[in-house]
Amino acid sequence: MALSKIDGTNLIAPTIPVSAGGTGTTSYTAGITMADSWRLTSTYESASGNSTADLTSNWERTDTYGFGQIGTGMTESSGIFTFPSTGIYYINFNTSAYAHGGAREWIGAQIKTTTDNSNYNLAALSYQHAAVNNQYGSPTVNFIFDVTNISTHKVKFAVQDPNPVRYEGDTNIDKTCVRFIRLGDT
Repeated sequence: MALSKIDGTNLIAPTIPVSAGGTGTTSYTAGITMADSWRLTSTYESASGNSTADLTSNWERTDTYGFGQIGTGMTESSGIFTFPSTGIYYINFNTSAYAHGGAREWIGAQIKTTTDNSNYNLAALSYQHAAVNNQYGSPTVNFIFDVTNISTHKVKFAVQDPNPVRYEGDTNIDKTCVRFIRLGDT
């Protein structure tokens, strides 16, 4: 929502009246309450053959060049990300992939979610083609996840390719990285 001016006077961000079960109204202030960013700190080299691999290590919260975080943010352990509160979350996973040693028919990025803290399912998938040797690709995938229980609803990220690919990481620049934005209440 935009701020308003009346007769040149600045007003604060408006609130929206919301019904409280027929007994009156309450106010709701619009806005994002959580935004966070994480990245791989070192390069991951995929295995030979048609492989899918979860990215389980070398994650860090972005912390350079003016990074801004809203709210508590995510927590991570062995590549599994836990949400700080329930809500509807936008998840963006971006890879920086380098196809060395020949062309790649495809390079894939995956978002996997669980709602029982045990069984992970492929929630979103994106492929990109690397037509020639030594070409970069950047498969990017997005998902909107309804987190109704922070103990059971979690997310992890995977890469997939037919031949070895380097998924680049760096402790100073976001290359292979994820973004989380809480859009609203569940």
